[in-house]
Amino acid sequence: MIELKTAKELERMAEACRISALALKVAGESIAPGMSTKELDTIIHKEICSCGAKPSFLGYGGFPGSACISINDVVIHGIPSHQILIHEGDIVSVDVGAYYDGFHGDNAYTFAVGEVSAEAKALLDATNESLYEAIKAVKPGARLGDVSHAVQSYIEKRGYAIVRKYVGHGVGRNLHESPDVPNYGTAGHGIRLAAGMTLAIEPMVNAKGEDVKVMKDGWTGKTVSGSLSAHFEHTIAVTEQGAKILTIA
Repeated sequence: MIELKTAKELERMAEACRISALALKVAGESIAPGMSTKELDTIIHKEICSCGAKPSFLGYGGFPGSACISINDVVIHGIPSHQILIHEGDIVSVDVGAYYDGFHGDNAYTFAVGEVSAEAKALLDATNESLYEAIKAVKPGARLGDVSHAVQSYIEKRGYAIVRKYVGHGVGRNLHESPDVPNYGTAGHGIRLAAGMTLAIEPMVNAKGEDVKVMKDGWTGKTVSGSLSAHFEHTIAVTEQGAKILTIA
């Protein structure tokens, strides 16, 4: 069942999203070569808690970190670790959620660490741009497939592969709610969007091949091809005027 949020509920949820966005912003400002992903996770954890919120991911399904931190060929759900170090030239996806006043916010960004390859920069740019193409497709009465198709068409025209194993989702009182928001689909198909829906739209794109393998830890998803992967995400609200991005610091 899809829950439509009232104006007052959206105000409360917007604060959870602002905290999520702030934590992501701090993460981007803190990333440096030589830092472990656990050190970065600790910074994110402290930022969320300093705002009076709780990390949405910590303990979710048993996940041991406050953020998912995924480097290079890791698509999603990278577990923070003292043994995993960030290096110059890496691309680092940070996925962060915050729970505040009964609602969750959820956002992600893939950061370039120092100078990255032209291949990496092109992948990051295309994936980020596809997110905003999807957001532009959001309006009351549009079909969910319009949003999904916007990502797929933008990415596949550029020769990249859409990850199909993982998708976006509704978000609100629960971190994951209906509906699923795939990054692939057919325009004109799927449920109709309505004002009050809140969605986490999150393109995950591989440089080569869509396939993902999950490591023995049960969380970390890597590209089967060994190619780079990028991940960008915003939580948005459907309004009468279109999409409103909530995850803004």
